[in-house]
Amino acid sequence: MSTIPTYALYGEHGYDTTGLDWLHWETVLSRSSLYGFRIAPHRHEQFFQILHLAGGTAEVTIDNTLTSITPPAIVVMPALPVHGYVFSEDVEGVVVTLFERDIREVLASAPEIDACLRRPHILQGADCEIEQAARELTALIAEADVQAPGRALAMRGRIGSALVAIYRALEASNEPPPETGGRTQRHARAFQQLVEREYRHHRPIGFYAGTLGITPPHLNRICRSVFGASALKVIERRLVLEAKRYLTFSSLSIKEIAALLGYADAGYFNRMFRRETGIAPGQFRRRD
Repeated sequence: MSTIPTYALYGEHGYDTTGLDWLHWETVLSRSSLYGFRIAPHRHEQFFQILHLAGGTAEVTIDNTLTSITPPAIVVMPALPVHGYVFSEDVEGVVVTLFERDIREVLASAPEIDACLRRPHILQGADCEIEQAARELTALIAEADVQAPGRALAMRGRIGSALVAIYRALEASNEPPPETGGRTQRHARAFQQLVEREYRHHRPIGFYAGTLGITPPHLNRICRSVFGASALKVIERRLVLEAKRYLTFSSLSIKEIAALLGYADAGYFNRMFRRETGIAPGQFRRRD
């Protein structure tokens, strides 16, 4: 598993996600044509993707399961499962990439939908529910493409509507979700959820391992297998991501940002940020 690449968008290493405002979308053709219409097996650490296939054909591999799909079809891919695609050259459709964190926040009041959409799913067939989900995705993309008053509220609503439409389509479908994961990925998901809740508190690795019922060395093995990094590095990546958001979208001082992220010593925060990004927080904020 350590040889499987972890990408932000396919083919793009790194985690500079500050340019991703709510979501990124692109046509399936634009990305897949760069790689001979073959997207090799990979995973995402922090992203939730929805692929809508409107034309052509595709083969989808999720972990060790290969499925052929024809339009109209929707593939739901949360963070962590290993997946890849082979598309026909006449492929039509879009891929929408959102933050996994935003998905979980939107679904906080709907635990049954949240639980369902923590697993990958493949929907296909000319059902009205799938067509409605495709329309909701189109409306979500349209909202994302404009800077209109009340956009943040509208985006949350559009994301929620799209997820509900997908969930309803899943409920109406008799097709079971692909088998995925295993104990290693279940532990990885649980660790990721703990990090999301606790990263500002700078808990020791033993806290995370103990909460998961495993040893710290075992947790590190899981993280290196799934994320390609140690458990500490996964936590630091999350801190850096949040720091980048504050540096980009707020007027808070670096000392204030450090405090919000749980650093009593702004100098330590500066050193951590420089170590992870190669530049100081102030330089990052002043970048063009």
